[in-house]
Amino acid sequence: MENFTHPSMLLITAYGQLNNIKFFYSVCALIGYLMILAANTLLIAVVIIQKSLHKPMYIFIVALAGNGVYGSTAFFPKLIVDLLSERQTVSYISCLTQVFCIHTYMGCELTILAVMALDRYVCICYPLRYHSIMTHSMVYYLVGAAWGYSIVLFTIHFTLTVRLPLCGNTITKIYCDNWSVVRLSCIDTSVNNIFGLFITAALIGLMPILIIYSYIEIFIECVHASRETRAKALQTCTPHLVSMMNFVADVLFEIFLHRFELKGLPQAVRIMMSIQFLVVAPLLNPMLYGLKMTEIRTELIKLTTRNKILIV
Repeated sequence: MENFTHPSMLLITAYGQLNNIKFFYSVCALIGYLMILAANTLLIAVVIIQKSLHKPMYIFIVALAGNGVYGSTAFFPKLIVDLLSERQTVSYISCLTQVFCIHTYMGCELTILAVMALDRYVCICYPLRYHSIMTHSMVYYLVGAAWGYSIVLFTIHFTLTVRLPLCGNTITKIYCDNWSVVRLSCIDTSVNNIFGLFITAALIGLMPILIIYSYIEIFIECVHASRETRAKALQTCTPHLVSMMNFVADVLFEIFLHRFELKGLPQAVRIMMSIQFLVVAPLLNPMLYGLKMTEIRTELIKLTTRNKILIV
């Protein structure tokens, strides 16, 4: 036990090969973060302000946009500070905070997408009962359940991580994640690994299965529906499917990097693969829903036009 330590500061080493262009990357990161904040905040504001959008589907979109802001805020500010610093370090407590925020963001993204698939399933397969099933109280219950499911699961895993004594102090990624902390432990981490596989199955395995099942049922229903119904289903379901496929692919990239030492890949490529789920999804979702869905796009145009008139 004498070699067990709990370092107050951890060293982040993934920036080593970026010294010459760190300022450029910091500007890109700042622009990206501001774009994510602006796009998601605007989407949330439009849905809240316009009473015609106070419907289950749009409330779920607000939850998804809010989760994107949450995940981005857990990642970008620290990234920008590190890129502008001579030495990249993070306190143990701050590292654990980032671990918790990033992993709960990841889990909530998947559970919210699953709830959105359920909403589309009920709307298209049971249109006459939709409003009696998807009441406002049910919608808020589903949003709470989506967050609660992920947070409870990861809190258990997080507790298992916090208990570990550490012998090392080097994080080999540009942000703190659970595996980066666990691998520094001095003791056996089999319990962490087993529970980590369980969480992977309960989130990255189960949620896409539920979404795919919902869309299989929707597809079967649309086969026998009118052309107008199929067109409406395609309009509302396409952004959701794109969001789900993009996010699951990004998360699988991250898991793949964890499990295999891809030394043949350039450092910059490994970094880009590891941060896609934190960058692409929060930026892509408001663009998909804001531009693809007619009602949101219409209300957004009305809102911006009204503001221009007031300014003039």
